[in-house]
Amino acid sequence: MSLLSFRSITKRFPGVLALDDVSFDIELGHCHALVGENGAGKSTLGKILAGVYTPDEGEIQLNGKPVHSPTPLAARKQGIAMVHQELAFCSNLSVAENLCLGSLPRRAGFLDRRKMRQQAREMLKQIETEFDLDAPMSQLSTGQEQLVQIAAALGTKAQVIVMDEPTSSLSIRESQHLFDLLAKLKKRGITVIYVSHRLEEIFKLCDAVTVLRDGRHVITEPIAATNPDRIIHQMVGREVTQYTSQHLSCELGEELLRVENLCSPGKLQNISFTIRAGEILGFAGLVGAGRSEVAQAIFGLDHAATGKVFVRGKELPLGSVTRALRAGLGFLPEDRKRMGLVLMMNCRENMSMAILPRLSVSGFVKRRQERALANRYVEQLRVKTASLETSTSSLSGGNQQKIALAKWLARECAVLIVDEPTRGVDVGAKAEIHHLLDELASKGLGIIAISSELPEVMNLSRRIIVMRQGIIAGELARADFSQPALMRLMAGVEAKAA
Repeated sequence: MSLLSFRSITKRFPGVLALDDVSFDIELGHCHALVGENGAGKSTLGKILAGVYTPDEGEIQLNGKPVHSPTPLAARKQGIAMVHQELAFCSNLSVAENLCLGSLPRRAGFLDRRKMRQQAREMLKQIETEFDLDAPMSQLSTGQEQLVQIAAALGTKAQVIVMDEPTSSLSIRESQHLFDLLAKLKKRGITVIYVSHRLEEIFKLCDAVTVLRDGRHVITEPIAATNPDRIIHQMVGREVTQYTSQHLSCELGEELLRVENLCSPGKLQNISFTIRAGEILGFAGLVGAGRSEVAQAIFGLDHAATGKVFVRGKELPLGSVTRALRAGLGFLPEDRKRMGLVLMMNCRENMSMAILPRLSVSGFVKRRQERALANRYVEQLRVKTASLETSTSSLSGGNQQKIALAKWLARECAVLIVDEPTRGVDVGAKAEIHHLLDELASKGLGIIAISSELPEVMNLSRRIIVMRQGIIAGELARADFSQPALMRLMAGVEAKAA
């Protein structure tokens, strides 16, 4: 029985046809996968359903009746909620306030804080998670914010929930909690539209799959009637081969980075490691284990950090991003919206931002060189954008990630730290980014790769350091890589690698 029907949905943005005559049905109580490359129109379709965008043409029907959702609030009243890929919270408000923001309880015209906390507690209970309800959202990690957003969507008691890359910032344990929750939702007859680039999740969770390519509908079919290779080919329209890292066969060069007894109150304790030219060093761990905090401390973002950091044998004073840049460090952060990009600026400006002194004469930017540089990385990374002047905020999440990475490639760093480099990136683009990182390492760059995806960090790295509760729980050489070994260290089952 069809619960939801999309009929000839078309959506245009300046210079881009995001969706072109898209039509398909979704069954009641199904977990329905929506897949495609970055820019294929997946998130746009979800946002139309959730009232964020209005279609230029076409109609959506719910239970055979037209859906009119000019606003997210109107969509929620019709039983439709969305968990967005790009997190949108009021960072200065508390967890409880953000959870209840759409329906704040009142008493005598004033906010009823006791009832608000009670509502928030019940929402978090649904996902079997607890947070300090009075803590500001700014204190939460990206993964924790993702969980809060999932709780907020479930708290609306929706009958249709759109989940846009819901596990992109979750640990293995948190993802499993979400999977268990999805199974319970299906039993209650709730329909889930599951947007994800992780095909293993789709085959584990979903009943049917719809493939979009370049804004057009390719196919909708039962998940049992297809396979990963078939879906990948439908998504990209070309073969995507498994890439084997070439830097692993290269001889390592000089020591580029040495970290000694790096500490930060409440975050890190006695972190020490080295990385040499031509090496990709992986960092694994659960959300909150301290992986991102290590990167931020090295790059000068943590002013409370102590210890010693040496770049090419020269000590780097901590707490200064400017000095880190001068020393040859680059940092692609996990949260591209808040730390990696200036969304109101265009693609060209974001890509050249880190090297403006090299592109300037007497305070004026040499536009021809800037455009040439930006065009090179748009082509190399296959960024889908109408032009270099397109606002970065209008790009899909995966294309924003490519712009953020291009900024550091342009700087030609000696050591590049990449935190979740393929978060929200489709399978084709992921292979391209892996190839690019491998190519950089082969040319002598030192790379620290932080990833929640164990297959990714295992494929890329020569060594993997496992973090747990702010300390190094162990280190594995490539010959010892295995998901069980990594997970045991991450969970604290073993004190060190065997």
